[in-house]
Amino acid sequence: MDRKLFWMGIGILVLIITAAALTLIFGRPPSFRGTSYAEPFPPAPEIALAKADGGIFRLSEQRGRIVLLFFGYTSCPDVCPTTLAEMKQVMDALRGDSQYVQVVFVSVDPERDTPEKIQAYANHFHPSFIGLSGAEAELEPVWQAYSIFREVVQSDSAMGVIVNHTARTYLVDSQGNLRLSYAYGTPVEDIVHDIKLLLK
Repeated sequence: MDRKLFWMGIGILVLIITAAALTLIFGRPPSFRGTSYAEPFPPAPEIALAKADGGIFRLSEQRGRIVLLFFGYTSCPDVCPTTLAEMKQVMDALRGDSQYVQVVFVSVDPERDTPEKIQAYANHFHPSFIGLSGAEAELEPVWQAYSIFREVVQSDSAMGVIVNHTARTYLVDSQGNLRLSYAYGTPVEDIVHDIKLLLK
């Protein structure tokens, strides 16, 4: 076989393999790092609760923004303050894009969390965060709609009552659909990565 022809064939083969590899790497749609809901994405259940200022917060009025939704309570010893601190890190990392993101913190402890108390708690982490509470009868349908586990436990500690609850953050996209959710402890950079993909 002609040596020149042989090396030309090898060169063409290398080019084909390289092109195929680049197509595979860069041609794929970017993947999200959170747990994705199946398509068609389910509409996020409505949340309509009184705010500290007396107005009504409605999730459906957040269209055009990404909502990070977390359920917890102000007396939570660990999971809730950690999660809200991480949400602040998310907002800081997004810089100017943070204007397109709303963090909402919904109480699972209406006995102790008034709308004023949970809003003040949320603002301790970031001035834009919204804290929501209400009567148990108002919150119960919301917990059920988002499959939130909630268990009130009497404790021997100084805390008195502990509320065990689902520790998951839900991402509602700008069209009002449930798109992703994140387990407790998900790295901040993973959440930031996903939000930036959705904002593109």
